[in-house]
Amino acid sequence: MEQYKIHRNILCVDLKSFYASVECVLRGLDILTTKLVVADSSRGGGSIVLSVSPKLKELGVPNVCRIFEIPTYIDGIIYAMPRMQTYLEYSAKIIGIYLSLISEEDIHVYSVDEAFLDVTEYLSYYNCTDIELANTILKKIKEETGLYATVGIGENLLQAKLALDIESKKSKTFIAKWTYEDIKEKLWPITKMTKMWSIGNRMDIRLRRLGFTCIGDIARSTPEKLQKHFGILGVELYYHTHGIDMSIIKEKPLIKPKNKSYGAGQMLFKDYQTPEVFTIMLEQIDEVTRRLRIDNKTCQTIHLGIGYSKNPGGGFARQITLDRPTANESEIYEACLKLFEDYYDGSPIRCVRVSLTKLKDKTHHQYTIFENPKKVDDEFNIGKAMDSIKMKYGKNAITRGSAELAHSTIKARNKMIGGHNA
Repeated sequence: MEQYKIHRNILCVDLKSFYASVECVLRGLDILTTKLVVADSSRGGGSIVLSVSPKLKELGVPNVCRIFEIPTYIDGIIYAMPRMQTYLEYSAKIIGIYLSLISEEDIHVYSVDEAFLDVTEYLSYYNCTDIELANTILKKIKEETGLYATVGIGENLLQAKLALDIESKKSKTFIAKWTYEDIKEKLWPITKMTKMWSIGNRMDIRLRRLGFTCIGDIARSTPEKLQKHFGILGVELYYHTHGIDMSIIKEKPLIKPKNKSYGAGQMLFKDYQTPEVFTIMLEQIDEVTRRLRIDNKTCQTIHLGIGYSKNPGGGFARQITLDRPTANESEIYEACLKLFEDYYDGSPIRCVRVSLTKLKDKTHHQYTIFENPKKVDDEFNIGKAMDSIKMKYGKNAITRGSAELAHSTIKARNKMIGGHNA
């Protein structure tokens, strides 16, 4: 196993309660003592909470929930409207801090509030330890933005992430360092296995059914047994429980993920019925087919997901596979309507999602005897022309006439970033 161990100095830096902390800074409030929630409270109790301040986390409020799930006995809560563009600007400032100390090729931005830094080659240059460099970064972030951050340090990306998630967020110094020697003592005793990066709820259930009750049980198993039940992910999991991760930051740009699907979904802030919900469905189909055209792809399987209101709850998610691939918007819409008619039970709707899979490169369109070739070509060319206009002037430069209807959401969503206010 020794041959698989790499020895680098990796920092995993996470911005503490990022969105909520930015809102506190902008209001001149103490990040650590203020009770603040980032959510659009005007949309009611069903509005999604994007972030809560550290004080509310101490009181047991989860970082992501809905407003109605926040305990009513907590008073003095400040609700802040999400401002995604502002958060991205702060994120860019912090990346600038990293770049003032570390070369771009040694930085991997994991998310808007988290990044990995390979500082191996910089410790001798700065004549410091990895912990001292981590402290320098935390100090610069606080001085230049007012935000707090935490750092996990490890000999590879995995260890740095584990040190961050399991230890540093609870540390008084906001820093924790793990090495291969720490794994048996710090990782193996953990019984809540979802604390480990790469173990989700579903895998946790499957592991427990196999008799695993803590991380150490997995580590004491064998790669062969885990591969039998989980495939190659089982082998990777075995090595992860020993603190082994062979990826390094410089290799990240060489790994280009391929899109396996295109999807668009939306949580609605009031109950929808037919026919208004068809407008929402069509707006999502406009988006996913736009992405098909841009990437010169076709799809063969169409998925439709419908979520009902809290009462009665439930919904359905079904798919249909066409006889041949298509990028034709009307054909995809007809497939969604068919699924809707077959499975919808009349309940009020609060969630709609459309996704396309079984993607293929678009070469030529094989017309059927039932199609009007001119109509098919005209639809595709109109779509391409609209794409060009949107690319140059913005998504709201040209929309369907239905965008002016009261129940349409597309113009408002086009002004958002990640589904939230810019």
